[in-house]
Amino acid sequence: MKKPIITIERQYGSGGSIIGRLAAEKLGINCYNRQILDMTAKKCGIDKEQLESAEETVPTSFLYSLLLSSNPTRSMEDNLPLSDKVFLMESRIISEIAENEGSFILVGRCGSYILEDKGCFSVYIYAPQEFRIKRAIEEYGIKPNKAEAIMKKADKRRETFFNVNTGRSWQDKELYSLCLNSEIGDELCAEIIVKAYNEYNKKLTETK
Repeated sequence: MKKPIITIERQYGSGGSIIGRLAAEKLGINCYNRQILDMTAKKCGIDKEQLESAEETVPTSFLYSLLLSSNPTRSMEDNLPLSDKVFLMESRIISEIAENEGSFILVGRCGSYILEDKGCFSVYIYAPQEFRIKRAIEEYGIKPNKAEAIMKKADKRRETFFNVNTGRSWQDKELYSLCLNSEIGDELCAEIIVKAYNEYNKKLTETK
């Protein structure tokens, strides 16, 4: 039986990507984040920068996209703007990875929704605003006078991408198996994820 997949949603500057990598190293599994973007761009023959720009564009509603579809010779998906199709394309890549691998960690990209039927262990990483701004400046190299604005813009983009594509609320803690305040430390967060994940997997195994 395959072990469950770990998915991580995170606020900007919370260190979710770092924590994901640390947890993956401890578990001896792969961690996917921006690799999904690279794999999607390569498979679909789309320039990586163009795909990344589409990720940052607010998708239209699916129904509105269908109403705009005017050419019957093209498939429904072909009529969608790239900002809407990017979720569908990335979802296929993520699903393929899930089929080909055992357990892995996926950071962002609505992983908990896409892989819900896989019984994934979903994590949400957050932290106080001051803590996140400090990390953005010291670790990401963001200029102090721009850090707060960049943080808010990134959070809004992630929230919109998740909410529009899943019909759920990105910040709803009830959606996740585990929520962590990363101010306690990246290493400790990774250790907690590993312990909680192992206990979760143990319970799944016992119920089989």
